[in-house]
Amino acid sequence: MVKSIGYLGPCGTFSHEAAGLYAEGKSCTLMEFVSIQDVLYAVKDNIISEAIVPIENSLEGAVNVTLDVLAKEEGLYIKGELILPVSLNLVVKKGTLPGDITTIMSHPQPLGQAREFLNRCYPKAVQVEENSTSQAAQRVSEGDGTYAAITSRTAAKINGLEVLSADIQDVANNHTRFVIISKEYQKRTGCDKTSIVFSTDNKPGSLYRVLDIFSLWDINMTRIESRPSKNALGQYIFFIDIDGHIEDQDIYDALTMIKRKTSFYRFIGSYPMIKGKI
Repeated sequence: MVKSIGYLGPCGTFSHEAAGLYAEGKSCTLMEFVSIQDVLYAVKDNIISEAIVPIENSLEGAVNVTLDVLAKEEGLYIKGELILPVSLNLVVKKGTLPGDITTIMSHPQPLGQAREFLNRCYPKAVQVEENSTSQAAQRVSEGDGTYAAITSRTAAKINGLEVLSADIQDVANNHTRFVIISKEYQKRTGCDKTSIVFSTDNKPGSLYRVLDIFSLWDINMTRIESRPSKNALGQYIFFIDIDGHIEDQDIYDALTMIKRKTSFYRFIGSYPMIKGKI
């Protein structure tokens, strides 16, 4: 059966690049979507088999829209991960000079990842957020020569743009972690990680008592991220990654205890731990 894999388009986005790497050697088709929400809900609605979406960046942190959908929608699981090095470029229509630029467009994450460059070199330029880096490149190609986009070299080439400044990210070691989302989770491989999301009652020590469970079972917690619950000011949900698979007895026992001690709990996947970087 040919799988369909969705990603944040259009062609030339970093998500498109990640999807291409993930699809290598697989019998599958790639489908582009206009937003991260759309690609995730396409999995939920059985329009596609899997989605590949960004979940965190080494400079800007969590991709909040991905976390929010995973917390809200039951039945979507992380089944794998992929880490992509990200090189950001300021691209323009041919003939555009630095002094011509009045507006710089990109997805919110790259705008944040190149904040120091933008403040130093283009402090007066208006920054405009787009759904994707490639959408920003498209708008520049259709513009009057006063627009620039932060995007990949691939998107620049697709849209007939030239690179005005290369590698403009504030830190050279810039990577984005992508996750593969499916309605099924992976079996145990022996080198896995598990992701959950939960909230606790707003009482003294409630979060500590949950996190202490990992210590009691000698489980390594590798990531914790908080997001507003969207129910009330000051209430949060917590995303956690731990080493191990839910089929491991100690992980299963610990998560069972956590489920009992939380006001909201959702398992969002056990999947192979990535080794090295692409």
